[in-house]
Amino acid sequence: MNWFGFGFNAFGQIRATKAISRGESCTVEDVKVITPTSVDSRVDKAEEITSFESASIASKCSVRSSWSRRAALHLQGDSHVWLSGFGAQLRTGCCGSYMKESRGCKDALIGERYLTLSFPDRIECWDLEQNEKTLVWSMESKTSPTESGSSLTLPLVPGGYIAAKPPFYHPLSPQLKAVSLALGAEHAILLSATGVVYSWGLGSHGQLGHESLTSEEEPRAVEALWGMPMSSVATGGWHSACVSAGGDLYIWGWNESGQLGLPSQALRKLQQKRSQEPATVCPDARSSTCQEEEKPTEVFISIQAFPALLDITESCEISKVSCGSRHTAAVTTTGDLYTWGWGEYGQLGHKTLMSSDEPRPVDFFRDHGLHVVDVVCGEWTTFSAVAKDELIHS
Repeated sequence: MNWFGFGFNAFGQIRATKAISRGESCTVEDVKVITPTSVDSRVDKAEEITSFESASIASKCSVRSSWSRRAALHLQGDSHVWLSGFGAQLRTGCCGSYMKESRGCKDALIGERYLTLSFPDRIECWDLEQNEKTLVWSMESKTSPTESGSSLTLPLVPGGYIAAKPPFYHPLSPQLKAVSLALGAEHAILLSATGVVYSWGLGSHGQLGHESLTSEEEPRAVEALWGMPMSSVATGGWHSACVSAGGDLYIWGWNESGQLGLPSQALRKLQQKRSQEPATVCPDARSSTCQEEEKPTEVFISIQAFPALLDITESCEISKVSCGSRHTAAVTTTGDLYTWGWGEYGQLGHKTLMSSDEPRPVDFFRDHGLHVVDVVCGEWTTFSAVAKDELIHS
């Protein structure tokens, strides 16, 4: 397995260049990576994974991403984190930096300023903007399996969750039985052990899924999903998504850039001007349907305030979903990657800078005989873990 990245690269979080490492002016190609590119994956200070022959090591690597940084978590042997992006190249050159303080960690969460590390007996938050990495907060933690049988993953910690900035620790009611948590720009989505989805925080863009634009101070169940157990949840800047136990994808929130995979007025304006045909803008921001007597009818969704079922492909189910600030990526059970939403920095992987309000496959992986097994979105980036098809089917 290997990791590929595409999208915003002004700090070398996808691929390092001499210009970025020296702090010089960068070309458009340096800043905007429009084609999936193999990223550096290091297991120690001297070793780099550069081929699929190292798959047994790379398979123990996972990626965490923020707007300007990427953290590669290596769990093979002596586990640790390798940092790339803002600050890393300037200190150590174009390959990023090994963080010795992370040795022995089991999970990591990267933000714009702080890196959270989870150890078997403690949680630590490190300030990455200081000249020397500084431990700014820590707590004892006895990590134990949840009732579902799996260990907690960040941002969940025993008794609560960790935010990207102070105050770091936030308690959660044990009655929620949380097994997964995703944090958006100003909202949170929680998955319980029974498959129920809860949300809270800012609701001004419908990102909570409660059929309104009001905010919630405490976790509230998303009633539209009652009776449909979910297996995973994801959040973007102002939108949310979840995958059901049966492989269906549900999505809701802001659709300004087509990140919901629903018709977006902003992305269609140019097309409307060219055709000189009036389109219908749905007057009810909470409704996914509206009607117009004139034909053909264009229906635009600005805000979808309750979960909508998104059919990406009829031939297979969804296994993974991840959300960027204003784009979304999903992996199918057949190993294809679909992306949609804002694409100004190439984060859709379609070899263009075009945005799209329709899910489209990233043909690069299929064309190269690669099977996508995981996807992680940063705000303006996308990272995909892939394996060769013959390894998957052998």
